[in-house]
Amino acid sequence: MNSNETLLNNARLVLGNEVLTGHVVLRDGRIAAIGRGASVSPAAVDLDGDLLLPGLVEVHTDNLERHVMPRPRVNFPMQSALQAHDAEIASAGITTVLDAIGVGDPYGDGFRSRDQSALLEVLDRLEAAGALRAEHLIHVRCELPAENAQALFDAFSRSRRLRLISLMDHTPGQRQWTDIEHARVYYTGKKGWSDARFDEEVRVAPERQARYATPNRAWFTAFARERGIALATHDDTTLAHVDEAQALGATMSEFPTTLEAARHARALGLSTVAGAPNVVRGGSHSGNVSAIALASAGVLDALSSDYVPSSLLQAAWKLQQDAGYSLPEAVRVVSRAPALACGLGDRGEIAVGLKADLVRVVEVDGLPSVREVFRDGRRVA
Repeated sequence: MNSNETLLNNARLVLGNEVLTGHVVLRDGRIAAIGRGASVSPAAVDLDGDLLLPGLVEVHTDNLERHVMPRPRVNFPMQSALQAHDAEIASAGITTVLDAIGVGDPYGDGFRSRDQSALLEVLDRLEAAGALRAEHLIHVRCELPAENAQALFDAFSRSRRLRLISLMDHTPGQRQWTDIEHARVYYTGKKGWSDARFDEEVRVAPERQARYATPNRAWFTAFARERGIALATHDDTTLAHVDEAQALGATMSEFPTTLEAARHARALGLSTVAGAPNVVRGGSHSGNVSAIALASAGVLDALSSDYVPSSLLQAAWKLQQDAGYSLPEAVRVVSRAPALACGLGDRGEIAVGLKADLVRVVEVDGLPSVREVFRDGRRVA
């Protein structure tokens, strides 16, 4: 066996369409061979019959924000925050992560109202030092009613890591916040607004939306089309929202809030992405459609951990329990499907020639627990 080769033996390999007891050879960062049964090589690493999954692919996580701003108005240094985020992501079995960076804040007082471009330099330094466990790409979330969205996007527009742009409009009274009272609970609870502040923002929101959302939508859509960047819409609620997404050239409908919208998105060829916390909790924290309902209706393509990295793997097990998925079907939703939705065809499945990104999993009381994580054939967690 070559020094750059690893043979993982005696594992239950979760392949694209079956679970196979066998072994896998990793060479030069790729999957070189897959075999049935045990290998007799003395250099083989015995996985004791544990499950071996493809590395999970995360297309939308706000987890970095939590580390940069762990408390309201408390800022943490970007490098320390990123390393903590990276460790948490890898320990959850995620080997590719699109860090979601929100640009634009209509209210001017939140994390997304500030320049976050320091992240790019820190990522490059840590990557050059071999200090990153997961591969970090960028998903820029563009808040359309925000005056400063384009300016805050500028630095990310030139990054080699940019893989996805999503168009968001969190104006209360529509999309995610169709129910005003659900929006009130969120803004008064998480942002600390008074009821009077919330009511005033609801009053002025339509004017702000009318002034900025339409030109921002056109600008970001044109940028994505010209640069060949994947485009997603966010919180599609109605058939008209989905029709607009298709007209804009979007290929992904993130977090559709109704079954009607998800069905229409699937019919028009858009990938539907729902929240893994929604699956684990058994429902949406915003009062929108259950992700299990989408799965049961056959209109769920991929999951995102959103704000809880560990939920991605847990959700794959819940899909088996609550929506009748097989293990390969459930794993695809958190690996191959999100990878393909972002144009990353070289990962997300245990198959010869693909990246050697793998997760060793043991079940404890019916739930998955990560034991080891490999990226490009190297153990990183």
